[in-house]
Amino acid sequence: MATNGDLNRKLRMALVGGGSGSFIGRVHATAAVLDNRAALVAGALSSNPERAKASAPDYDIPEARAYGSVAEMLEKENALPEDQRIDFVSVATPNFTHFEIAKAAVEAGFNVICDKPMTFDLAQAEELLKVVEGSSAVFAVSHNYTGYPLVRQARAMVQNGDLGEINAIRVQYIQGWLRSKLEDSDQKQAAWRTDPKKSGAAGCFGDIATHAYNLGRYITGLLPEEISCHLRTFVPGRALDDYGTAIIKFENGALGTVTASQISHGRENDVMVEIDGTKASLLWRQENPNEMIVRANGEPHKIYTRDPNAPYMTELGAAACRLPSGHPEAFFEAFANVYRSSYDAMAARALGQSFEKKDTIYPNVYDGVEGMYFVQQCVASSQENGVWLPLKHAAARR
Repeated sequence: MATNGDLNRKLRMALVGGGSGSFIGRVHATAAVLDNRAALVAGALSSNPERAKASAPDYDIPEARAYGSVAEMLEKENALPEDQRIDFVSVATPNFTHFEIAKAAVEAGFNVICDKPMTFDLAQAEELLKVVEGSSAVFAVSHNYTGYPLVRQARAMVQNGDLGEINAIRVQYIQGWLRSKLEDSDQKQAAWRTDPKKSGAAGCFGDIATHAYNLGRYITGLLPEEISCHLRTFVPGRALDDYGTAIIKFENGALGTVTASQISHGRENDVMVEIDGTKASLLWRQENPNEMIVRANGEPHKIYTRDPNAPYMTELGAAACRLPSGHPEAFFEAFANVYRSSYDAMAARALGQSFEKKDTIYPNVYDGVEGMYFVQQCVASSQENGVWLPLKHAAARR
């Protein structure tokens, strides 16, 4: 089969961020090329021009396309012949920079894959949505947990009615790495995540609760109605929350909870989702991603393993698998599935074909807006001692 179908070539990628000391930049670069459908050819790898160019050899980016700024990159890439210039820009930078980079890239005519949360605040997210809607660009948000095969299996099972009507959703994301005040040291990742000028109005809830909320929405498709939230800062002197719990009322009457922590001793990246339906319930954990438990009263508990050839796998779940059963697939592969599903739309755009922009398998700009509305309403509710506030945004998708 030709690379990217009728397009018959690799998509050309530019990376923004990912310079020395970056974690997520390397993840983006690895996931993007995992399926041999894209090549990293250009980048503006740091806000410091010297560091940006010095980091280029780490990614095998040629010197001529190692840019000192995003503005320079967009201008010079647009000046290249169409068969050489980039197709998309991956944004792997701190929250407060996302909006300007993504907006400029879309306005320059390029597709975008943006790290989450999508922007610094809701106003920026809503403005970015208008820019994307006014363009022909593909816009994805890297809520990578949606890419796990058994998460997509769970989504299809809910859509097929296997769980019955959904009554409850419990999602958590529990970490412990910020139990001590790392931001007072030279820990780069802690410093910007706990800084209101760079992370926004929320700390833990902006950083990881957005993943948890998105996961529940992605699997169930339930539309939220109201939210009540309590955020806490347990490490003395920290400027933003490091723990919190939200209760969500959904339109169908279901209740949901989102709990996030970055101060729980010994916890690493424990993303867990439980969904209770009238017919059955399911449980999936990111730290054991190749198994999902499905339970029904009076029946033995069922353990679904990631197996692309198993008859119980749905088409959506099986399509997200790369390896035979028993060979673990995990974080990079899930991240790559977000890229892979967006590539189908990018290839269609390059061929002048139509493509879906809202009802997509990959998280998109609408999900990004929802995430920022979630953060805003959680902060506002917590400031008023957990008052109930509306949560359904006009951009919400099923």
